[in-house]
Amino acid sequence: MKTALIQQKYYDSKELTISVTRQKIQEAAQNSAQLVILQELHQTEYFCQSEDTAFLSYANDFDNDVVFWGNVAKENGVVLVTSLFERRAAGLYHNTAVVFEKDGSVAGKYRKMHIPDDPGFYEKFYFTPGDLGFEPIQTSVGKLGVLVCWDQWYPEAARIMTLKGAEILIYPTAIGWFEADSEAEKNRQLDSWITIQRSHAIANAIPVLSCNRVGFEADSAGVMAGTRFWGNSFICGAQGEILAHANALDETILYAEIAHERTKEVRDIWPFLRDRRIEAYGCLLKRYCD
Repeated sequence: MKTALIQQKYYDSKELTISVTRQKIQEAAQNSAQLVILQELHQTEYFCQSEDTAFLSYANDFDNDVVFWGNVAKENGVVLVTSLFERRAAGLYHNTAVVFEKDGSVAGKYRKMHIPDDPGFYEKFYFTPGDLGFEPIQTSVGKLGVLVCWDQWYPEAARIMTLKGAEILIYPTAIGWFEADSEAEKNRQLDSWITIQRSHAIANAIPVLSCNRVGFEADSAGVMAGTRFWGNSFICGAQGEILAHANALDETILYAEIAHERTKEVRDIWPFLRDRRIEAYGCLLKRYCD
């Protein structure tokens, strides 16, 4: 199965950004991609750099956005993983990944479970933690374990998706550097980000697809200069081997071939799931084990 990750910048308006994204999806489909992944909150700027209720209006378009991206998936005959801002009710919003089948129908959705609250990433102001759990989404190209950004730091999320039958882990992402950080610190952050996700692939013998934004986006509140999203989208195989890796600067469509049978081959050699001591893991259900 050929997969495509679309790493791109924000084009200063939702309309123009969507237009570019749509062109890139078409290009990916013309290059035989069957599964296309978009980055976190790909329609707009990463508005969570500041706390402003005006940005909540973006979520009002959720239903129309679902129809639009369903049509894009159908036009191109691809399974499409999107990342949308969902208004569920007044004062209740989610960071929601919606997966579309090749015919444009909604295969399923996932509401981001782990919500960060850090300088420049004030997501708790906007998003209610997801309540759909860690449920893989069945599609014509396999069972997809879709998670979102901050979820990628939690081995529990990856493991549960795997135990429920996910064949691929997918992380739409928006993460970057602050310009004031030293080069050494920037390198440590990026290395940690790649390593933790490759670790999920290794521990679960499952491919991982991580699609990140690129480019500088100013902080609209002016509290900080802004965030330079570090790109580096990548695809790795069931032993954590890098199959494709983008750089930190350029927009790109990242392609790789994923072989589902590879998971069985790796798990037969490295039977981590067999040797789990589930009777001894009760501490994982506690916040902290004294």
